[in-house]
Amino acid sequence: MRLLARREHSRRELLDKLRARGFAPAAAEAAVARLAAEGLQSERRFAEALVRERIARGHGPRRIEAELAQRGVAGELAAEVMAAAEVDWVRLAREVARRRFRGPAGDRREWLRRARHLAGRGFTGEQVRAALGGDEGMATGDDGTGWT
Repeated sequence: MRLLARREHSRRELLDKLRARGFAPAAAEAAVARLAAEGLQSERRFAEALVRERIARGHGPRRIEAELAQRGVAGELAAEVMAAAEVDWVRLAREVARRRFRGPAGDRREWLRRARHLAGRGFTGEQVRAALGGDEGMATGDDGTGWT
């Protein structure tokens, strides 16, 4: 209960933490199953909270999906939660780029540096190109500000 009082946890996280604290695997399984049955632990609630937090931090879909998988959220549930988030990933990538970089990329090297940054945050190649204006958008953007 103390673990769940601080933040949502996935089933796998709770099991790992209980085992690390010396609980027998069967006892840990029983405790987590009871918490889930009582509605105190929910994979969906955990996944939704994690997705919201990571979007707020400016992470892209690839990174969020990988983190969900790492924390034991099933692929089908992860896909449902990601779809329900209804995020404009290109817009989010643009916002991340605006916060991180000033003005347009002056040359190809700078454009590539920005693209690597966005890709490292979990945005797809298509989202990165759209956010940075493609190779053509290096000097000026569609709105004349240097950002598209």
